Amino acid sequence: MPFRLKKLIGSFMILAIAIIYALVATTIAAAKLGESSSLVHLAYFALTGILWIVPAMFIIKWMSKDNSKKSKS
Repeated sequence: MPFRLKKLIGSFMILAIAIIYALVATTIAAAKLGESSSLVHLAYFALTGILWIVPAMFIIKWMSKDNSKKSKS
């Protein structure tokens, strides 16, 4: 797969993950944390704000691999 195509696909995947993850995290917070204190809200959103980086990290790692290197025989 061409490197530029991998970067394009990976960019759209990261964008999709960020949007879906934010919607899910906010929906869970609205459903479960309605009566919680502000410290619980802060801890929840700090944790969920960092956790989306894990799948994005794997996508970035995949994007940065250069598969176009051909072995010289």
